[in-house]
Amino acid sequence: MAPQTFEHGPESSPPQRSEPAWKGTALGALRGVGQVDFQASVWCSLVVLVALWVAGWEIGLFATIGAVVSTLTARLLAVPHDSLVQGLMTYCGVLGGIAMVVYLGHHPSTYVMAVSAAVTCTLVTAALGNLLRPFGLKAFTGPFCLVSLVMVLGAPSFERVWHGTPESAVTPATPRSPYVSWTDLWQGFFSNVSQIFFVETWYVGLIMLVGLFLAGWRVGVFAVLGSVVGLLTAWALGAPAALIGEGIYGYNAVLTSLAFGVVLLRPTAWNHAYTVLAAAASTALTASLSVLFDSFGSHTFTWPFNITTWALLAAVPVLSRITLRADDS
Repeated sequence: MAPQTFEHGPESSPPQRSEPAWKGTALGALRGVGQVDFQASVWCSLVVLVALWVAGWEIGLFATIGAVVSTLTARLLAVPHDSLVQGLMTYCGVLGGIAMVVYLGHHPSTYVMAVSAAVTCTLVTAALGNLLRPFGLKAFTGPFCLVSLVMVLGAPSFERVWHGTPESAVTPATPRSPYVSWTDLWQGFFSNVSQIFFVETWYVGLIMLVGLFLAGWRVGVFAVLGSVVGLLTAWALGAPAALIGEGIYGYNAVLTSLAFGVVLLRPTAWNHAYTVLAAAASTALTASLSVLFDSFGSHTFTWPFNITTWALLAAVPVLSRITLRADDS
């Protein structure tokens, strides 16, 4: 039986304590890693976490810090038990922790920032989930984007936090050639998956893709679909080949494909076409938002995925051929 998939956003169900508190907290922290990709599967989460450590000990450590701190915050504030155990209050903290070390570098102050980001992500996840619920929308990775935007923009103002822009936060100067090689394509295919976690290494994306297939064949297929659509859209629009190979233009398409194809919509032909449209739109929006955020020193994060998904999900009620899953309708 395939593991159940959960959507991003805190639930309002009453607490159900069928296991020791420590076990629920540990499960929530681990599942929060997989919930970045909408997966509550323990095996998927474990494989993705291993992939993050393979990417580098700093990435793995700060992802773990984000997962543990955000889950403990949710536990201390007594959020609904199901939300905590399924990792729904954790996944933004995971991304927030990684973002801090990527954009601020590895310094003692970065640990403080990562803990602060994880705590704040938990609070904003609860707040944004409540604010969006009347509109039929979910928080997705919006809390992570908001918290990271504020912290990264503000960091240069504080001497004990800012130590210059680390190399990991800078996209190297790349040829503007739109002529994509076979190497760009196959490496980009896997890097589209790993770039969700700020990692451009293709073999890390391969490991993560294996984890997604462990969560269920449909999960893996829609991750593949999103990566392919991201590649083709970026190539068709003439994006720089080097950036396509690094996954810069495709990671939002993977997230968007998983959101619509696995979590939000019923499995129909029209809905699958809508999923492809959404993935392509998020790829095009990635370029626009990259230019916008670069103009004031910020970063794109997963804003293209959030904005695309919120917009196209809000349109569903007036699109008769597009149907939500029963628990979202």
